[in-house]
Amino acid sequence: MATRQRKHETTSRKRVKENTGPSNNINNKNVAHASISYPTKDTHFVPTFLLLTVLICSGFIAILAYRDMFGTGKVIFGEDDAAMLYFTRSTQWFDDSRGWKSTQGGFSAVHQITTDQNDMGGLFVRKLLGAAALGYHLQKLIPLLFQRYYCHWGHGHFKPLLVTSALSNLSIVAYYLSNIEILKSADAHTMGLKITFALVIEALVMMAYILTSSFSKGFKSTKAKPLPVGKGPNSLVSKILTRTILIVTSFITLIAGRDFFFPGQEMPFPPFDDIYLEWTGAFIHSPPHGSVEAEEYGMEALLHVGDKFVARLTALYVLVVCFQKYVAAFLIRVGSDNSGETKCSIFWQSQAISDGLLIFVFRVFAPAAKSASLDFRWHVMCLGYECFMLAIYGYY
Repeated sequence: MATRQRKHETTSRKRVKENTGPSNNINNKNVAHASISYPTKDTHFVPTFLLLTVLICSGFIAILAYRDMFGTGKVIFGEDDAAMLYFTRSTQWFDDSRGWKSTQGGFSAVHQITTDQNDMGGLFVRKLLGAAALGYHLQKLIPLLFQRYYCHWGHGHFKPLLVTSALSNLSIVAYYLSNIEILKSADAHTMGLKITFALVIEALVMMAYILTSSFSKGFKSTKAKPLPVGKGPNSLVSKILTRTILIVTSFITLIAGRDFFFPGQEMPFPPFDDIYLEWTGAFIHSPPHGSVEAEEYGMEALLHVGDKFVARLTALYVLVVCFQKYVAAFLIRVGSDNSGETKCSIFWQSQAISDGLLIFVFRVFAPAAKSASLDFRWHVMCLGYECFMLAIYGYY
């Protein structure tokens, strides 16, 4: 009996030595390393307060943008909303007097032929505003609400999105505040201040998280992915997509920049620019000084200040979307931890949806524009190519 007990103790000692041997120490290190190779909840998930702030602020304005695109002129937020719609002259396409046959500002209100009575160019601008604004606010909502498994808060993957969104919000706020006196004259300032307040609160919360959050802690606990072959930390994430954005987005930026800073000014390029300005009403609300249009529409230009406000706001939303495209294409690099592709994919996935909304608006209004001798085929093809490339690199 004593002999069996000594044998059992000897066997137990051998097992302890085997478990504490050098090979097992290596295994223990591997297990410990594997345990920290995945981010924790604190380093992965977006903070709840930031998520709720974006959901409330951007969600509120996204609802307005959705209304402008799919139900132009429909009042959904009471008297203040109605005052803003009357100021921007968006109610002329809303008619609910015929029951189910009513257009109610939807795409059924789009006619195949443009006339002075239906003003398809004005409706195009307002629906383009809805598409551009909806695309911009979805750029914030989609990545935060539907967070992908490979996008980690602690890695700083959302930092470029927060920085660009905060700057873009402040630029839109500056535009509303610069026109506050005009809005007051039409009793539309209350709705403008509500939109401004939502954008300011969201921007402040974003900047607070940018300044106070420690994005570096995620890098210490996660093994960095190897860099792609032939690329360094300062390399562009995708040269092909960068060239695509450089060509297509630069063209869009040129047109939108003119519409915002110099509305009504004709450019030698692109062709038929004068027809575009006439069809969208730019010659009426912003006739160039000393031109034939100024002599014809100069006296009534002040009566169309709401049209000018909408046209410039549309251009501004297009510009902020283009700004985010440039940031993803040129400023975000591969990085030493190879996180550049993840950061860019956050932009590209939503920007593909934004381009899709713009393509839809251009395609629906193509017959109406054609009746005014304005061809939208090149616009649709360029946007379609960029949308396809963004979707390929963003989702695959």
